[in-house]
Amino acid sequence: MTTETVTSQQTPHLERQLSNRHIQLIAIGGAIGTGLFMGSGKTISAAGPSVIFVYMIIGFMLFFVMRAMGELLLSNLNYKSFSDFAADLLGPWAGFFTGWTYWFCWVITGIADVIAIAGYSKELWPGLPLWIPGLATVAILLLLNLTTVKAFGETEFWFALIKIIAIAALIVVGLFMIFSGFQSDAGPATFTNLWSHGGFFPNEFMGFVAGFQIAVFAFVGIELVGTTAAEAKDPEKNLPKAINSIPIRVLLFYVGALIILMSVTPWTQFQAGHSPFIAMFSLAGLGAAATVVNLVVLSSAMSSANSGIYSTSRMVYGLAQEGDAPSVFSALSRRKVPQNALFLSCVLLLSGVVLMYAGQDIGKAFDMVTTVSAVCFVFVWSIILASYISFRRRRPHLHEASKYQMPGGVPMVWVVFAFFAFVLWTLTTQPDTLTALLVTPVWFILLGAAWLVLRRRPAHLARYATFQAELTEDLAQESAAAREFGSVKK
Repeated sequence: MTTETVTSQQTPHLERQLSNRHIQLIAIGGAIGTGLFMGSGKTISAAGPSVIFVYMIIGFMLFFVMRAMGELLLSNLNYKSFSDFAADLLGPWAGFFTGWTYWFCWVITGIADVIAIAGYSKELWPGLPLWIPGLATVAILLLLNLTTVKAFGETEFWFALIKIIAIAALIVVGLFMIFSGFQSDAGPATFTNLWSHGGFFPNEFMGFVAGFQIAVFAFVGIELVGTTAAEAKDPEKNLPKAINSIPIRVLLFYVGALIILMSVTPWTQFQAGHSPFIAMFSLAGLGAAATVVNLVVLSSAMSSANSGIYSTSRMVYGLAQEGDAPSVFSALSRRKVPQNALFLSCVLLLSGVVLMYAGQDIGKAFDMVTTVSAVCFVFVWSIILASYISFRRRRPHLHEASKYQMPGGVPMVWVVFAFFAFVLWTLTTQPDTLTALLVTPVWFILLGAAWLVLRRRPAHLARYATFQAELTEDLAQESAAAREFGSVKK
């Protein structure tokens, strides 16, 4: 099939095809990461019941990152994503580093998802060569994303719905087991299991700290709703609705599910590398349900990989428009999809299959790439907050006119920065996460070298000037609207 492409000279634009239900479920899918289904066994075994507070604290802090991002995106609807406002508010270097680092984050996360899918496929179909599910996953997701952005939204809607139903089923079945006095080899199912096996902090403070290293990865993708800004219908209404519901989702899906899991089975029974969701349904004697949950875990990893392919392609498309990536990636297909950027993302995801064959342990490969991904996501979240501080200083009139102001303002930004410093410190406390932390700066060194070469090139300067001109024009309209709003208010 020949596909007509629109060149960057004709100023291609993404289409706003994502409806409210798409945005809401993409936000939920982002908030419920693969880490909840797959990584929670390791988190619980490390932190014990205190893992409940770990997820609550991370969710609380990231809510403010999302609110800052929401205010910035809505301050200028010409922003396609957070790399755009980073470039505008902090300088072209910030757009370059943020865009490419976010792209790298999702490539790494996508590789982790391909590894996870292969691992769980092996559980369901023993003897299946690892390359088959890996290759099939990338091929399926490429075909889905090549159609239209609406097809991506629809796919992600159903993936997220599967995750929600699985967690709701776990909570309902777990509550029935608790209130019916269910007995297992580990003892009765009761809420007292939360504190009767060494208390809420059985491994003391360092056990609590260990929970943060693993749990942060469960939240990667929470900012995904920000990359849908350029393709969302009525973003001024739909983005705030999606962001504001994050605390409720964290309480229900993370905290609620973990309370049930550790009430049905004492935390001492959980092991790293084993999904507690599958274990609980198996314990309930629901063998078929356990198989279904295995498939749900697979679909969760597929959902994350799907999000990764979407976000990396849009980020490279945006970078190409700003002159920070080869112009070939700014081409759109006749369906208004950045197909060249999609092909690049999918080719790189296939390296997950190579990584599995290079190493003997799927679990170790997964831990390594997830830690690198988590560190890079912390960098991206920090850039969002730094952009907010610059926004408050440079454009106070837009902040005053905003209908979606970040609660807590600048002081809360510094609280979140302090939390991120704590998270990075936690990664130094374990040998495996420390290794990944020490490897990550190599990426930023490579980016820095690329930036030194790129920043003075005439083509880059010309495209960035065009990008700035478009933003300035839109900003002038926003400022006029803000002045009018102020005069009406008086």
